[in-house]
Amino acid sequence: MKKRFTEEQIIGFLRQAEAGLPVKELCRKHGFSEASYYLWKSKFGGMSVSDAKRLKELESENARLKKLLAETLLENEITKEALRKKW
Repeated sequence: MKKRFTEEQIIGFLRQAEAGLPVKELCRKHGFSEASYYLWKSKFGGMSVSDAKRLKELESENARLKKLLAETLLENEITKEALRKKW
């Protein structure tokens, strides 16, 4: 899924709001909803661009590790099933 805004842009939007630009005006100016703003604020509020990049890297690594764990658990279950069968 392609996102419309990069982490850098989102953090820029959050900084504009922190500097005093009203949220409604910020949303209208850049074409996103207030719901998106508050979602981004909860995720990226107080972060720098480098923090957001690191978060993205960690989320990606976490997803890769979860997939690897699921594959390993499945392999173990298949092995157990094979060993339970009487030959």
